[in-house]
Amino acid sequence: MSMISYASREISCKLVYYGTGLGGKTTNLEHVYSRVNPDTRGKMISLATETDRTLFFDFLPIELGAIRGFKTRFHLYTVPGQVYYNASRKLILKGVDGIIFVADSQEHREEANLEAMHNLYENLESYGYDLSSIPFVIQYNKRDLEDVLPVEALRAQLNPGGAPDFEAVATEGKGVFETLKCVSKLVVKTLS
Repeated sequence: MSMISYASREISCKLVYYGTGLGGKTTNLEHVYSRVNPDTRGKMISLATETDRTLFFDFLPIELGAIRGFKTRFHLYTVPGQVYYNASRKLILKGVDGIIFVADSQEHREEANLEAMHNLYENLESYGYDLSSIPFVIQYNKRDLEDVLPVEALRAQLNPGGAPDFEAVATEGKGVFETLKCVSKLVVKTLS
């Protein structure tokens, strides 16, 4: 959950990109990092495993303004894509303030999306978190490819609760900031 630093007058919030392996979580983070003002962001850190990696960086978005005189700093994380690394995925969720689920829109990734969503629910439950009380946004990535499921089908499978959702092509930056801004605003709203 959010941490308040009275010395720096900042509220730090943790946002986690969750989803399947090779679904676009890292591409989202890399795009955001490349577009954020270098003066307002920290260093990108990569924690590599044998076949996957977790990325992390923080930034201070100017346009969101202050909350009761405090600036809001967002720490962005990706989880390893493979469920094989579930201990890491679970650990990264600890203290989460907002979640972006990055779904791979390709038809052959349908089962992997469902497995990743189920895994998200299980890991949140292990901490006593309820996804309905955490700012949550879904991104349907890879919309530029030919073998994609219709958004309506993805919504029916992954978003029966009606969370905000966005279409994206993370390799081109389409939908990346829209998704991030939405979850960021939801997090700030919970702090107000």
